[in-house]
Amino acid sequence: MPEEKVRFQARISPDTDRKIKELMPKANCQSQNEFIENALKFYCSYLTTQDTTEFLPPIFVHAMQGTLQCSEDRIARLLFKLTVEISMMMNVLAAGLEIDSSQLDALRWRCVQEVKKVNGTISFKDTLTKNQREE
Repeated sequence: MPEEKVRFQARISPDTDRKIKELMPKANCQSQNEFIENALKFYCSYLTTQDTTEFLPPIFVHAMQGTLQCSEDRIARLLFKLTVEISMMMNVLAAGLEIDSSQLDALRWRCVQEVKKVNGTISFKDTLTKNQREE
């Protein structure tokens, strides 16, 4: 059962009427009413911007999703490589150092605080300078 339509009267300029008639085939609309209803849906979606697929071309949305997926894949690969390197470093250090769990817990807490303080931007040089000042 088709949805009942609401009658809606509007006055438009002759120029707008001409543009609608001219663009109806391009919009694949069978009537001016269908064209205007699609245009109003588009504009409402644009204003609420909750469903961007209504006013962004599907090819653009697809391209953006592809770009984001490539970036995500690249970051995941780099994080994996970085984790392997850190694991190697930890194993070398653990084999050469004798440190008890309480010292390790204290170091972890200190490092977490330090990373929070510098918002994740930490360098070996800065850490070395800081440790030399503490000694």
